[in-house]
Amino acid sequence: MICISADFDPVHKGHEKLIREAVKIGDNESKKVVVYLNKGFSANHAPFFMDFDARKQMALALGADEVKSFEGLHHRLILSYSVPVRLQQMINDGASDYITSASISVDEISKKAEKFIAEGNFLGMPKNYTNRNEIRWYAINEFLGSKLNFHIVKELNKDKYSGRLIRQSIIENDYIITDEIKSLLPKSSVEIIEDEISKNNVNFSRDWDSIYKTLNTYSRGNLTKIAYLNGETINQIIKKRVYSNPESVWAAFRRSNYGPVMTRLAISSIEMNVTKREVMDLMKHYESQNVIPEMQKTKQVINRAWYVASNVDKIGARKANEEFKKGNINVNDAPLVLKAGLNLTRFETKIMKEDLNADLYIDKNNKISVQLKSKGKKIKTNLRLPAREVTYLRYIMDSHFIPVQGTSKKTKKGYVIEITIG
Repeated sequence: MICISADFDPVHKGHEKLIREAVKIGDNESKKVVVYLNKGFSANHAPFFMDFDARKQMALALGADEVKSFEGLHHRLILSYSVPVRLQQMINDGASDYITSASISVDEISKKAEKFIAEGNFLGMPKNYTNRNEIRWYAINEFLGSKLNFHIVKELNKDKYSGRLIRQSIIENDYIITDEIKSLLPKSSVEIIEDEISKNNVNFSRDWDSIYKTLNTYSRGNLTKIAYLNGETINQIIKKRVYSNPESVWAAFRRSNYGPVMTRLAISSIEMNVTKREVMDLMKHYESQNVIPEMQKTKQVINRAWYVASNVDKIGARKANEEFKKGNINVNDAPLVLKAGLNLTRFETKIMKEDLNADLYIDKNNKISVQLKSKGKKIKTNLRLPAREVTYLRYIMDSHFIPVQGTSKKTKKGYVIEITIG
């Protein structure tokens, strides 16, 4: 089975060339061509212009034998986690070959992939890498030992054959496909797109009302539970309330130095109410199937946070992180439970009780804080922890998908918050 994994939103002549080449190889080797289309959200974490069925028909019209879907991934996982999941699904389905388009050869891709294969860590693929997504697929395939045969088709001019530019042109021209855009599309794609336009079945939008409601009303503690929101971003969100248009939402993420891809993922998580716990549980599910590379597993994310926090004063955070990424650091003592002191007023001490749920968050002064409710009253206060534990906990809270949970406990010296990590 020869596989293609794509968005195909919509299928243009660059995609046609890819499918035709896959069909040619399939005919020579008596293998069928199966296209795996992302469903729900694109690989770049955005809503689709064309729905799944329309994109499926486009792929079948050009010679694909079958079309399957990947669903529920791209509003929950970044590419470094969704690629191994998709790769393993194709292997389980009987794939022997993978074909994609790139401007560089398999040999060049292989050379650039060596570093990531050696580390077993596929996060932080340099932005200046040409065809970095293809490098990621190749590297993960090699690392996981699946050994799909890789085929590269020379890609057409990306600046011209761009799904984003095609979609943009159709929208800007009042849903008319211009002759220039038609020249970039197979005839079958033009017919399917025009049919979908006539049915008003294109350019799917986000549920912005739901997104605005979350951003405008959620407390810092509740925003902290949403995946892919860190402390700085949440404070930027709070600072510029009220939100009523997409640009104002994007501006909040730009102020906290989120790039376009991470912004789309964070907004998708807000829209779909994806929690850090949900993402972690999903990752642990795939970890149990040996799909997630070792250095990307939840335990290693936690261990890295503890190692860096323990060494930040000795060698600096950057060097400590680099040392950990080399893969020869064993961390066996990362605490999963911390006990933090509280700064309570006399009145707050009187209404405190054991086993209250405590929402952790980063306050406007960049301090780790907590909010509790007791007897109908809110208690908000900073937490007191040793310096190393403060640094460790902050790394965890900014990890995008490791949840933290707090509960009040009474000790001989007063109340503390028992913090459970992951």
